[in-house]
Amino acid sequence: MAIKLYNTLTRQKETFVPLEENKVKMYVCGPTVYNYIHIGNARPAIVFDTVRRYLEFRGYDVEYVSNFTDVDDKLIKAAKELGEDVPTIANRFIDAYFEDTSALGCKHADVHPRVTENMDIIIEFIDELVKKGYAYESEGDVYYRTRKFEGYGKLSHQSIDELQSGARIEVGEKKEDPLDFTLWKATKDGEIAWDSPWGQGRPGWHIECSAMARKYLGDTIDIHAGGQDLAFPHHENEIAQSEALTGKSFAKYWLHNGYINIDNEKMSKSLGNFVLVHDIIKKHDPSLLRFFILSVHYRHPINYNEEILENTRKGFERLQTAYGNLTHRLEAATNLQEDASEWFEKLKELRETFVEEMDDDFNTANAISVLFELAKQANLYLLEQTTSTDVIEAFIKEFKELGAAIGITFGEAELLDEEIDQLIQGRIQARKDRNFQLADQIRDELKAKNIILEDTAQGTRWKRG
Repeated sequence: MAIKLYNTLTRQKETFVPLEENKVKMYVCGPTVYNYIHIGNARPAIVFDTVRRYLEFRGYDVEYVSNFTDVDDKLIKAAKELGEDVPTIANRFIDAYFEDTSALGCKHADVHPRVTENMDIIIEFIDELVKKGYAYESEGDVYYRTRKFEGYGKLSHQSIDELQSGARIEVGEKKEDPLDFTLWKATKDGEIAWDSPWGQGRPGWHIECSAMARKYLGDTIDIHAGGQDLAFPHHENEIAQSEALTGKSFAKYWLHNGYINIDNEKMSKSLGNFVLVHDIIKKHDPSLLRFFILSVHYRHPINYNEEILENTRKGFERLQTAYGNLTHRLEAATNLQEDASEWFEKLKELRETFVEEMDDDFNTANAISVLFELAKQANLYLLEQTTSTDVIEAFIKEFKELGAAIGITFGEAELLDEEIDQLIQGRIQARKDRNFQLADQIRDELKAKNIILEDTAQGTRWKRG
């Protein structure tokens, strides 16, 4: 079986064939680090971490690069408002990014390049474009000649004439053409700046990724990915810059995830409906948020609110409970000799179905449905009078390996038991203190996790529902 993915460049599903056998070079546009990430930033982080994990599951060696934009208008504005310098703000929110995304189960990239640490190669890239006639200096700024690149518009599937109708020159810009875009910005008084052949300034946004992708992955890469909002103009401009410089195709496959809406409205600053991951994971298990994001195909829009997240929790806990039941029963199981080939065949079929769904453009929604079927079959097996260690271990192996392929972790039984015992002890103490409201709250919390309490003369016992 071969992986098929939807390529934004061709607008169709294509069979994935990397440039080098069993090796994948993948670049994902990272955040501008001026604040905590919101749920919209979390989606590409989770989605493309999952793509990477699945490619590794399928045997590929993935070289994964994701950048930080650590100098930008937003960072300069934040620095002025807070009375701090740009590097201090950037470092704080890079740390926060790692804290939040690690909680969401995202592995670190092999390289997380920063713009400020790669200024030399960015300036060199711009200088080469100027020498080739694709860029020009104007009063300390440098612009890209968009019309000179014949393929401009091929990613967003727009003609140069369509683009021209929406283009305009901003106040203070000295462009030859409204379609031209900024490669280098001359500094303003008091702003952070670097020396360049065109005077002091800093790079435009689009040039950063072109330069860093080339430095760390080469002239041509396998997969370039990011949010749908980046397809135009950011990724379109990257193609124009990179291919004009090298004369080679920049990326073979372009992947873009869909938008996240909040209560059926587009998330935007004007509506004030930004939801920060930092806040969500204070109230909810970060693994639940990852599960929620993956429960919808990555190219489709997804709607978020607290009610939807709570509904998702029920399904997520069903999987966790099924896994917990398996590990709990493993201690009591015996290594039976009877034929269990029927169960092993079911597990093989489930794994094949999981791979088939994920091979179809990384369809995590359908892959999760396979996990639910795995849980169903596990629960059916545990209803049998006698259970085999081999079969239970085989179920556990599938949960772990298929879950890991999409970044879903299933908790170990011992940890779950400790948590339950601590809650029960808290409930016992609450009853001694005649705090019946707290005692009932703990009972309800455990019930929501499919843990049933039984108060007996010998004490409180529990079982999984």
